[in-house]
Amino acid sequence: VQLQASGGGLVQAGGSLRLSCTVSRSIYSVNRIAWYRQAPGEQRELVADIDSTRSTNYADSVKGRFTISRDNVKHTVFLQMNSLKPEDTAVYSCYAEDRFRSGVSYWGNGTLVTVSS
Repeated sequence: VQLQASGGGLVQAGGSLRLSCTVSRSIYSVNRIAWYRQAPGEQRELVADIDSTRSTNYADSVKGRFTISRDNVKHTVFLQMNSLKPEDTAVYSCYAEDRFRSGVSYWGNGTLVTVSS
């Protein structure tokens, strides 16, 4: 399983971006899919996740601004980011847990999000 993240870029504060994470084989081969981010000099943190039942979880810092969703036809998970703030600047990476093999997980490439003030 490979994860391909895309959609990062430079945006002004208050703007929006949508990140995509595409699962190479099938989204049905993974269960929980998450977005993490890491800012320079900071630890990586969970932004949001979604499981196969579409149950979601968000970091307090992004609740009400970010929305995670999944499109099983496109084998893709999206992270819609609205009302972006400079403190959202980070490298965003997607992560997935194998649905059939306990303890097996995957990381995708990172995509840089830069929010200017």
